[in-house]
Amino acid sequence: MTTCAIVTVSACSNGDGSSAKPPSTPPPSSKPAPAASSASADPQEAEKAALLGVFNRFWEEQAKAYAKGDIKGTEFSKYAAAVALSSTEDDLKDLRSKGIVTTGAPGHDTTVDEVETDKKVPHAKLTDCLDSTDWKFQYRDSGKPVPMPTERLLRYETKVEAEKWGKQWKIIDVTPQQNPC
Repeated sequence: MTTCAIVTVSACSNGDGSSAKPPSTPPPSSKPAPAASSASADPQEAEKAALLGVFNRFWEEQAKAYAKGDIKGTEFSKYAAAVALSSTEDDLKDLRSKGIVTTGAPGHDTTVDEVETDKKVPHAKLTDCLDSTDWKFQYRDSGKPVPMPTERLLRYETKVEAEKWGKQWKIIDVTPQQNPC
């Protein structure tokens, strides 16, 4: 995640301070009911739906944390663990020291590439097209946008790993790629 925020700050955000749209991937509460009924027919589909729901909540809570400059008061740690959690905490500490917060949230187009539920700790891999167009970095005190490079990628691929801890999937790593999507 450190790389994610750094890539986002230095290479992916617009920084014009405009208001944002919600992520393009619907939150778990807006998933259609048929996914639940197909879950009994195909356990893999149920796991994929659960993963996408957790990934959506991960980003919703992360956007809240970046807007405040802290994960305190969010449910981010419910959906993140390992590198994803510690790197975000490190990013937020760095951004706080510079007086930077965010507005809006990134959009997503996410696919589940692999689900391995037969392991001692179930594991999954996802690919996300992160769209940072509506995720703006600004200085907390002035509200002025943080200057961004003009050649930055606004839509780029991220590789995501998740593990299932008990009954809860957790995002454990998010690695931005320099591939536009």
